[in-house]
Amino acid sequence: MAARWKTKYTPLVLFLTAVLLVIMLFPFAVMLVTMIKPSFEIYATPRWWPINPTLHNLVAVWGEYRLAGFFTSSAIIAFGTLLANVLLCIPAAYAVARLRFPGRKFSLYFFLSIQMFSPVIVVISLFRIFVELGLINTYLAVILANTVFTMSFTIWMMTGYFRAIPLAIEECARVDGASRLTTITRIMLPIAAPGLVTAMTYTFIWSWNEFLFPLTLLRSQARFPITVGLYNFVGRFQTQWELLTAAAFFALLPILLLFFLIERRLVEGLAAGAVKS
Repeated sequence: MAARWKTKYTPLVLFLTAVLLVIMLFPFAVMLVTMIKPSFEIYATPRWWPINPTLHNLVAVWGEYRLAGFFTSSAIIAFGTLLANVLLCIPAAYAVARLRFPGRKFSLYFFLSIQMFSPVIVVISLFRIFVELGLINTYLAVILANTVFTMSFTIWMMTGYFRAIPLAIEECARVDGASRLTTITRIMLPIAAPGLVTAMTYTFIWSWNEFLFPLTLLRSQARFPITVGLYNFVGRFQTQWELLTAAAFFALLPILLLFFLIERRLVEGLAAGAVKS
């Protein structure tokens, strides 16, 4: 029965998938076409393909508008948030998965509740806290803010993976004289590698794409990440669409490269995490 249903509806499923794929990729196609158009063609009669395609926009946006500096700031913030998540969330997830203490389940749901808050709700409070701490216009302020909003997903993901690892493996390591730290780093984490890759990928992408926290907490343009840097191409009376789309293309490249490099691990982590959590 299932095989017959699959054979009967396969063309329909393929057609709907193709339609959804076209809808999802259409904005990217517009971006690619726009970034190779000269400025005078942007506001001329709309055409799907430029009459005089040029790569000047890509060269100009990288060389004249210090896009490399924005990339450096984004990398510092993203990798800083990544490191903070590794140092804080792995011990927390291990404690929730293995240790027994009062309020264990409550703490797990508390972390999950943080994920439900929008950054807009707390950005003013965070701003006042960082003003008192003297952290305004520093990368550390943005990294800490990003960590608060990404650690809940990391803790939930890693808790599910740690729980799925048989306790006997850990007990054998302890009998052989391994400390708890050695057990976590040399036994637990290698087994839970797909979940760690998934959680870290989510953290990196979230931090790379975050706009509100850098816009609020940073003052110097030299420290702006790529998301805030793109905003420079949006003027009060005119938007430089050809430069904006060219810069957006550069901003998208690291994410695409990351997906191509870890696609297999990411799919394994998401699929297994859905069952183990």
